Amino acid sequence: MELNVDTNSLALFAALASDTRIKMIEMLRREPLNIKEMAQRLGISSAIVTKHVQQLKEAGIIDTEMSSGKRGMQKKCILLLDRVTLVFKPPGSVDEFIHPDQNGYSVSIPVGHYTSYRVKPTCGLASETKLIGMRDDPRYFAEPEHVKAQHLWFAGGYVEYQIPNYMVESKLLTDIRISLEICSEAPGYDENWPSDIVFSINGVDVCKWTSPGDFGSVRGKLTPLWWELGSTQHGLLKTLWINTEGTFMDGVRLSRIGIQDIPIPPAKEIRFRISSPEDTRYPGGVSLFGRHFGNYEQDIEVQIRY
Repeated sequence: MELNVDTNSLALFAALASDTRIKMIEMLRREPLNIKEMAQRLGISSAIVTKHVQQLKEAGIIDTEMSSGKRGMQKKCILLLDRVTLVFKPPGSVDEFIHPDQNGYSVSIPVGHYTSYRVKPTCGLASETKLIGMRDDPRYFAEPEHVKAQHLWFAGGYVEYQIPNYMVESKLLTDIRISLEICSEAPGYDENWPSDIVFSINGVDVCKWTSPGDFGSVRGKLTPLWWELGSTQHGLLKTLWINTEGTFMDGVRLSRIGIQDIPIPPAKEIRFRISSPEDTRYPGGVSLFGRHFGNYEQDIEVQIRY
C-alpha cells in the first residue's frame, strides 16, 4: 500500500515508534502468534503485549483470527501489511500542473476503454458487479462489455489506449502526465512477483518500470465484496511524467527519452500502450484498476500541457 506522509497517517507512524512493537512485527513476519507466546518471547507481561497489539490493530498493521491448536481454538495475531510506500510529495492536482498562463487539458480514461490489445493467460476482466466473460480466455477482451471493466489483468502482451489530442495547430506539446493504479499479475496473487512493465507513446518505448508484486493479502479499499479473497486486490498509484528532460516515474527519471522524441503532431492520435514483454528479466504481467476497484478512486488520469 501507499501512504501519504500527513496527519491522517499518524496512527501508523506512532505504532512503529516502539522497539517492542517492531519486535512483535518481526515475530509475526515468521508465523502467527497468540499474546501469551509473544509475551514469553519478549519477556514482558501479557497485559503489556495486549496494549501493543491493540495499537498495531488500530493502525491496520496486524489483525487477529481464530485458529485451531493443541488446546482448542486460539486467537492468534497475524501480520496484515506486506509493504508500505511512503509518499512525501503526492502528484499535484490538475490546477497545479496546468498553470493559468499555459495551455492544457485533462482526460479520464476508464481502464476498460482500451482500443487495441494482445494478451495471454492468466488474464481477465471484471466490472464493478461481475466477471466479464471467462477467466484466462483472451477472446473476452473483445467482448463489447469490456468498456465496463474496472479491473483487468494479463500475464503477457499489452493493452493500448487512445488519448484525445486537443492540441491546436502551431503549438508543441511540452508535458504528458499519466496517473494510474497498477501492479504485476501472478496466478492468484504473489506480493513478491516482480514484473518489467513497459510504457509507450505512439510506438516509442518511453520507459520500463519494475512492479514489485501482485497485491492480494489485504482487500482493496474499493474492491467489491463479491470479488474473492485470494485474488489480486489492489495496485500501486504511479505517476508517469514525460517532459523535455526525460521520462519520470514518481519523480525518478527512468529514461532520457523526452517529449521531443515522440511524434505527436496536432490533431493526430496519441496512443498509450502498457505492455509486459516476454523478452525481459521479469516477465510478470500487468494488473490495472479503475475507480471502483483497488485502493484509489480514479481511472487512468491524463494531463497534457502544450
